[in-house]
Amino acid sequence: MPKLLINGIKVEVENGTTVLEAARFLGLPIPTLCDMDGLTPAGACRLCVVEVGSSNGNGNSRTKLLSSCTLPVEEGMVVHTHSARVEKARRLLVEMYVATCPDSKRLQDMASAMGVREVRYSTKHENCIQCGLCVRMCEQQMMAGAIGFAGRGHHRKVSRPFDITDESCRQCGACLYVCPVCEQRCQGSTQKTALCNGCLNFATVCFQSYNDAMCFLDPCHACELGGPIRPDVNVKLRAEK
Repeated sequence: MPKLLINGIKVEVENGTTVLEAARFLGLPIPTLCDMDGLTPAGACRLCVVEVGSSNGNGNSRTKLLSSCTLPVEEGMVVHTHSARVEKARRLLVEMYVATCPDSKRLQDMASAMGVREVRYSTKHENCIQCGLCVRMCEQQMMAGAIGFAGRGHHRKVSRPFDITDESCRQCGACLYVCPVCEQRCQGSTQKTALCNGCLNFATVCFQSYNDAMCFLDPCHACELGGPIRPDVNVKLRAEK
């Protein structure tokens, strides 16, 4: 079984395991929009990128940014899941996604969690980020294949064959269920730009920021203490009633 280093932690996994699966085994939260259990990895959203090097001792210290969901583990890999280079790349991607679909609550929440404070691209208000989840869900889980990608480049879109609903479509709604843009809409009450940040958590006070993320508590206890809902307060209120 191949052995690798993830954020300095030695890991031994089975052949065929992806870097994303190995990182999740350690409890490291790697963001992704196009990955889902039961569907083949696509590497479409690129948010799961990690910085990958090698410890084979050949003197080559160059690293690459690769999508972890499609990257199989190899012997001697050195992976950084939250390096400064990785975080910068993810913030840039989220910034572009928010500019494309600013009404998506999931994208807005992701932008807030990553510390994105401005969107430097023109807002488009589209309804698709080309992640392909709906297409793979329809084909691989619903066994219908009623939708697919049409066109190329800037004109690429999810569509029905010849824009006609095929008999294979059961109107199950699975495509809408998995879509990160359609699942919930976000319109901040004071939103003046593409970013909302209305649901932004308080900054953590317990951990400092390092090149590799050191804290992966979910949920963060500092955010729970500073947020509007605290379990101990709710219990006290119920007891008083």
